[in-house]
Amino acid sequence: MAKSILICDDAAFMRMMIKDILTKNGYNVAGEAENGAKGVEKYNELKPDLVLMDITMPEMDGIEALKAIKSADSNAKVIMCSAMGQQAMVIESIQAGAKDFIVKPFQADRVLEAVKKVVG
Repeated sequence: MAKSILICDDAAFMRMMIKDILTKNGYNVAGEAENGAKGVEKYNELKPDLVLMDITMPEMDGIEALKAIKSADSNAKVIMCSAMGQQAMVIESIQAGAKDFIVKPFQADRVLEAVKKVVG
């Protein structure tokens, strides 16, 4: 069965790009969210195998959303995405429980490599 993935990014264009990469490679995009708060809501509703989470978003940022998801489900698998490859954010994400970190602009092979590493 295809792994289900939730895409959480405030940029519709980015969600579309990621969705395209994933669906072409046999993954099922279970849902999309445009901010961290919606991401947490969708996670609880859909229980996807993986979440691709942007860090910089309105309402609730990705790190807050990651913490909320991990506190609701300690087995949640989340890969963080950000245009700002800032060391502190990467470290904070990993400490909060993220499994990996992808830097924008996305390279399809890097996205797939991270996804495969986390959910197979």
